[in-house]
Amino acid sequence: MSSARSTFGALFLLWLAGNGLRLTILAIPPVLALIILDLKLSGTEVGILNAIPVFLFALVAIPGSLLIARVGAVPALIIGLLIAAAGSALRGLTSDTIVLYITTIVMAAGIAVMQPAMPPIVRQWVPRQIGFATAVYTNGLLFGEIFPVLLAAVILPVVGGSWRASLVLWSIPLVVIALVIFWFQPGGKSAPVSRPRQWMPDWRDPLLWKLGLMMSTSNQLYFCSNAFLPGFLLHTERTDLIGPALTALNVGQLPASFILLVMSSRWERKKWPLIGGAVIGLAAIAGVLFATSLWGVLAAAAFIGFSCAVVLTLVLTLPALLVASDDVPRMSAGVFTIGYGLAMLISIIGGIAWDASGNPAFAFIPIAVATLPVILFALLTDFSKRRA
Repeated sequence: MSSARSTFGALFLLWLAGNGLRLTILAIPPVLALIILDLKLSGTEVGILNAIPVFLFALVAIPGSLLIARVGAVPALIIGLLIAAAGSALRGLTSDTIVLYITTIVMAAGIAVMQPAMPPIVRQWVPRQIGFATAVYTNGLLFGEIFPVLLAAVILPVVGGSWRASLVLWSIPLVVIALVIFWFQPGGKSAPVSRPRQWMPDWRDPLLWKLGLMMSTSNQLYFCSNAFLPGFLLHTERTDLIGPALTALNVGQLPASFILLVMSSRWERKKWPLIGGAVIGLAAIAGVLFATSLWGVLAAAAFIGFSCAVVLTLVLTLPALLVASDDVPRMSAGVFTIGYGLAMLISIIGGIAWDASGNPAFAFIPIAVATLPVILFALLTDFSKRRA
């Protein structure tokens, strides 16, 4: 009974940490219109604001691995939560666009530190249920994307319609999560700290590139679809579908997450769920481009979200499953660097394809092509063994 209670506690902390990975990022969209009006942001400035977190996720993942090597994964997670909370709160003091950018960089850097800490913490806290524990914290991550959107209608009236106060308010849960993890982590606040000996990813390791390219599939499919879907629907004169389609895309991740909570142990080290997730994503892209009915577009957008959640969760389990414990943080950092870096590159290529053709539908061609690595590398990678 004590062991079961300890495992449940660790899983709950992982779920809370997953929330912390997204709460402050997704606090911006519900108040973005207010920010645009207040700071008089241009379209380019809005684009830069949206791109900053993805760029920082790629840039700071390796320094995050170094921090883990110096202080340990759990302390690095707590430090990242506090940095992200500080950055989010400071955004509430924004006086101009530059300050907004700088404080967003601080916030995103904190989250970028947290991300490579999660796989080694999963391995440390729940070593016998790595797939399930990863599905739990990914479920928390998805709820962290949804809570700010769902609660915006409640929070904004409470803070007098102030977007600044709203951003400060969303920093508070991160501080609470950091304190809860500090006090209630398995082993207590005096739990022994594991510090890996190496922190720099081995860029010559083929497995690193395989996992990074597979991770990029989920990232670029999610971020690029969110970016280009409104433009495509505007081009096809279906602006009334923009809001519902984006909602479907994001909410579509939840069924996949709950399915993975049930099936994660059975799907560990299996190739077909990854391949199936990618195939669903490719079919959903085609559905978005060729569907003519309301429900066809919404279903296709929802299946894009479903595909993203499946691929993301399954790829996140692989570093802890396939490499030695000491190498999990640096492998994870390299995977995040490659995965988010390529997502930015595909976004740029998609934008170029849109401008060159004059049709936003062409932006989805690079997205579809960049989905293929999951199929290819899932077939070429041996998931059955862990390195010594």
